[in-house]
Amino acid sequence: MSLPRQPAAQGRTSIAMPPSASARAPAAETIGSAAASPLKQNIGVYTNPRHDLWINAAEPSAESVKTGADLRPGEVTIAIRSTGICGSDVHFWHEGCIGPMVVEGDHILGHESAGDIIAVHPSVKHLKVGDRVAVEPNVICNACEPCLTGRYNGCENVDFLSTPPVPGLLRRYVNHPAVWCHKIGSMSYENGSMLEPLSVALAGMQRAKMQLGDAVLVCGAGPIGLTTLLCCAAAGACPLVITDVSESRLAFAKELCPRVITHKVERTSAQDSAKAIVKLFGGIEPALTMECTGVESSIAAAIWATKFGGKVFIIGVGKNEINIPFMRASVREVDIQFQYRYCNTWPRAIRLVESGVVDLSKLVTHRFPLEDALKAFATSADPESGAIKVQIQSFD
Repeated sequence: MSLPRQPAAQGRTSIAMPPSASARAPAAETIGSAAASPLKQNIGVYTNPRHDLWINAAEPSAESVKTGADLRPGEVTIAIRSTGICGSDVHFWHEGCIGPMVVEGDHILGHESAGDIIAVHPSVKHLKVGDRVAVEPNVICNACEPCLTGRYNGCENVDFLSTPPVPGLLRRYVNHPAVWCHKIGSMSYENGSMLEPLSVALAGMQRAKMQLGDAVLVCGAGPIGLTTLLCCAAAGACPLVITDVSESRLAFAKELCPRVITHKVERTSAQDSAKAIVKLFGGIEPALTMECTGVESSIAAAIWATKFGGKVFIIGVGKNEINIPFMRASVREVDIQFQYRYCNTWPRAIRLVESGVVDLSKLVTHRFPLEDALKAFATSADPESGAIKVQIQSFD
């Protein structure tokens, strides 16, 4: 099957070399040699509009990887070692869409990855074969207003890996612009792949402008909620409360951050839920709520709980349209703010993990080889599995 190539980092144009110059162009640096053992076949994890999930051959082929023949200017080839399964991956599999992003054909999933550089186009000077990198899974146009103003997460022409129709990172090998490959040194591949959800949390923290000593409510104890919890704790949120419908996830949150106060969400009104939450704060209403579920009832409870002049910051992804307690937010001047992906977060995320300020290691609860990806997805999608972050790995 033919998959779309990733565009070069230098916008959407390619440089056509005259035949004589092309013949003299230096070859890509690769791991290939006559003595080297053959690379394994490239495979990927696919879904489709029928909600099937399967493993099949993927591009680039092992042969092209070994020669570097398919590399474009500015690109490298990464041997993907660890990829986390995101809730959006499961959503694309089960639902076939997230808002306007619709699976319309055979589609490769995955966008939380780290691995090794195994081939480098001669135009790339800052990376070499053997470098360990985390992959930032976007390719931007560098021409629209969001790109030109430094907010490339709003790129109007972005190719975001794993968002249809752009194939994702759940493959053995991937060609990607070097500018979006961040060196991680001796960091584990697992932590390298976790830089993507950490980037989501960091983008939220930066826009929400949390301050030292703020009373903070985190709604949702899934991977993004727990990562946000770690960031809020590191930034000095106090008191700090997290909510979820799952007792096991709340117990996990308490183990992850012992000083957090946990609240199990019950089937009750948003007003009553908010009253119970405020009581846990000792009567202090949260100045900031980091809403990580996208669920209508959770957003409503957050608005009711947040103090006058406070902020509800929504990271979670939800339905196209929801109802909110509009007048409660209005008369209390509660700001409601949203987030879309991230920009310029990877260097900061790497520093936080390398320094130990944020410890992501406990979040990975299950690991599967690439060949067992279907079991990995079944585990991630099963609320009874106890999974927080499921990793798919390939070390051969």
